[in-house]
Amino acid sequence: MLQSQLFSKTLRTVPADEVAVNARLLTQAGFIDKQLAGVYSFLPLGYLTVKKIEQVIREEMNAIGAQELIMTALQPKELWKRTGRWVTTEEVMFKIIEKDAEPSVGLAWTHEEAITEIAKRFINSYRDLPRAVYQFQTKFRNEPRAKSGIIRMREFVMKDLYSFHATREDLDTYYEQVKEAYLKIFQRCGLKALVVEASGGAFTKQYSHEFQVLSDAGEDNIVYCLSCNYAQNKEVSQVQAGDNCPLCGQAKIAQGKSVEVGNIFKLGTKFSEALELFYTNQVGERCPVIMASYGIGPGRVMGTIVEVHHDELGIIWPEEISPYRFHLLSLGEGDVQVKSEQIYNNLSSAGWEVLYDDRKESPGIKLKDADLIGLPWRLVVSAKTGDKLELKKRSGHTTEYLSFTELMNKFSVH
Repeated sequence: MLQSQLFSKTLRTVPADEVAVNARLLTQAGFIDKQLAGVYSFLPLGYLTVKKIEQVIREEMNAIGAQELIMTALQPKELWKRTGRWVTTEEVMFKIIEKDAEPSVGLAWTHEEAITEIAKRFINSYRDLPRAVYQFQTKFRNEPRAKSGIIRMREFVMKDLYSFHATREDLDTYYEQVKEAYLKIFQRCGLKALVVEASGGAFTKQYSHEFQVLSDAGEDNIVYCLSCNYAQNKEVSQVQAGDNCPLCGQAKIAQGKSVEVGNIFKLGTKFSEALELFYTNQVGERCPVIMASYGIGPGRVMGTIVEVHHDELGIIWPEEISPYRFHLLSLGEGDVQVKSEQIYNNLSSAGWEVLYDDRKESPGIKLKDADLIGLPWRLVVSAKTGDKLELKKRSGHTTEYLSFTELMNKFSVH
């Protein structure tokens, strides 16, 4: 991609109305644009990034046998009244008033009702179970705390997975598979997530599990063991910082702020009973289907990555989800520009993901913008580099000077 043709541009000043690091850096680097509080557009660089995150999620969901679909954002009032969630304590749902009548349609803030109603058409027997389906769909939530950039939004895409089971044992088995898949997703995205016990909230009376990333940008407080995998949301925990771990007994409990990047819930029969999703078992008995739901917000993951992976110069993208892997900078004119264009064409022909800064800007501006945008590898062509290319990793401090052949060989094995 030629940077001179890129739709967005970097900003020289930090947005005055943004407090969160992710919002400031993503806006300044040209990844997102704020429409109103809690509502952001993803510009080309941002859209490429979130699509990379979605692909990581998609691969791990497919690996555990889930099938992708997509449901409607518009939801009928009558369906939600049957589960008692048309009117909620916090009035989360945005509702549509048609022709001066009472609202009869809402914008989905989650999709348990919708998927349960759909499943009634296809799940009738124990032979139809288990099943698991997921989607990437826009959610709308009347969020009163939309103040953390793209970490907490009022309109956002959610990957929600729903599973259907005949027995609680089967649900438990799949639940653990999803838990492991989620940990793989976050690891591939460059995040170290803790599995945290938490309240089920409006979804279930059982403990749910949140995937939390330690960060000062977080709105949650968790207690966690410094040695084993024990972790709980402070809202439900009786454990205090400094206590011995109740699980391993060998280490102290710490407390920290964190960002929730995913959650999973055992719904049981809450929705299947309310919406009459039943199956016939092996002895002819009619039983409610046992369900669970599992959510990840790709945009929230993206915002959390920026909160965790940045420095005073800008963003530092992990390689797997970066919009481009390489940032090629041409620092000069004449022969330097000719050589840069040739390298860009050769790399693009070889299938490399390259953002080529061909703009008529000073070397200082180009180098500063490269740090701000934060692609994993920077390639510089200048009179100083001669017949070599200067290679520097965004997260590193050393540079290498390589011939084009050496560059190709260095990355051909990765």
